Amino acid sequence: MSCLKLLQQGSRYANMKNSDLSTQCILKIVVTVIISFFVNFCYAQQAAGPDNTEQANEFDSLTLRLIQDGFDPEKTKSLFANKTVIFDPGGVSLFFIHSESSLDYDQFSSRKSIANAQKYMVTHKESLDKAQEEFSVDKTIITAILLVETRLGAYLGKRTVINTLSTMAALTNKSLAERVWRAIANSKKPDRANFDKKVDQKSRWGYDELKALIRYANREGLDPVSIRGSYAGAMGIPQFTPSNALKLARDGNKDGRVDVFDHDDAIFSVANYLKHHGWKSGLGRQRQHEVLFQYNHSNYYVDALLKISDKLK
Repeated sequence: MSCLKLLQQGSRYANMKNSDLSTQCILKIVVTVIISFFVNFCYAQQAAGPDNTEQANEFDSLTLRLIQDGFDPEKTKSLFANKTVIFDPGGVSLFFIHSESSLDYDQFSSRKSIANAQKYMVTHKESLDKAQEEFSVDKTIITAILLVETRLGAYLGKRTVINTLSTMAALTNKSLAERVWRAIANSKKPDRANFDKKVDQKSRWGYDELKALIRYANREGLDPVSIRGSYAGAMGIPQFTPSNALKLARDGNKDGRVDVFDHDDAIFSVANYLKHHGWKSGLGRQRQHEVLFQYNHSNYYVDALLKISDKLK
């Protein structure tokens, strides 16, 4: 029942005639209290607005910012009105406690992992050979990256990428950043000054990647809400950020689309990425390390890739 109808109904009850004066007085007092409650309730609802959900508050500024940067107003509003697009402090909090040194990269050099990679190279031999020829990137390095990133496409991540990137982009709001801070377990909380510094960096990064995600999805005819990936916002078999998918991903199977979830496209995309960053035939070991470091800024990661590549040759 609307507030107006409740008020009208309350007024009718207040005007009822009653032969018993004391009963009528009590009734009027009760009705007055009820009317007062609903008046205050109505004013509160009007002040809040009809769609003042927590989600709307969290992404209202972000929506306006995207529109001001040239994104279609109706499509942008519709995107963030989607109930599955949510602020995700729990997921994003993982980004602030991630430690490369704690990861077990040796698992990818195990006999089983290398055997799976060798099978992958047989299955996708044509694409790997073409990529190696076109981009001058060793197919063993391409395979090593796909193995470490997603176990050759077996583990693509289950988080909604737009939620991750939107949450990061929204951290310019200090109260929202505080919610991410509270989502980190006390035993794992980083130094607060380092956290605040990283928030500042990642909120700007998140906004740029969010814009790239929407543009990539629009270009390839995808629903951005349907794209899933890691808690860090990476997606597809090669775990590209949206900006890399937009600029450096390639159509390996020549079907007219660039799909980082397709193996042929993933293979060509990794090869093009490495070429873009300076990979070429006959590259020395140190220079190989420097180029691979661009894919993931971790010496542990790069050492693992080179070790796997050696085993696959």
